[in-house]
Amino acid sequence: MAKQRRRPVRRRDRKGGPSSGRRKPCPYCRDKVDQVDYKDVSALRRFISDRGKIRSRRITGACRRHQSQVARAVKRAREVALLPYVAEGGSEREGRGGRFDRDRDR
Repeated sequence: MAKQRRRPVRRRDRKGGPSSGRRKPCPYCRDKVDQVDYKDVSALRRFISDRGKIRSRRITGACRRHQSQVARAVKRAREVALLPYVAEGGSEREGRGGRFDRDRDR
């Protein structure tokens, strides 16, 4: 009798895992919101990382239409000083080399 070979399980064939199945529903579509308001700072903060970057659709779960509205609203809120451009608290990351570190001792 011939030896049966097990074929390796490919990544897309796995069941479960961190992104098993369905995506998160868009928070704006779920609440039936037509336009994203740039003045709603508490809602926009959920779409910004701790370093001040706009999070992607894959992380936020927003649909394409509302994600572009969120990005536009965050940029407008930054422009009128409702949201910061960068992260608050100026903690520098250590161990980061570069040409700017050369002059630090002088």
